Amino acid sequence: MLEQRVTEWAEQWKREGLREGEARLLLRQLERKFGVLPSWVGKQVESADARLLLEWGERVLTASSLEQIFERDSSSDHR
Repeated sequence: MLEQRVTEWAEQWKREGLREGEARLLLRQLERKFGVLPSWVGKQVESADARLLLEWGERVLTASSLEQIFERDSSSDHR
């Protein structure tokens, strides 16, 4: 029982660590492309799950504004 719990904790820490790394990378990409970021961007990134971070990271490649990256999709409500 304890061994299973420790394994679950390790997996959770791993997922959280990966999500935090993805968030940091996205913020660096955004700063590189758009310069100093408004505070709302950090709040959006910090509250996003891994799936959304990946989606936004892909949008960095083609977006010409921060708003294009974070715009709502018709299939999801993330803002």
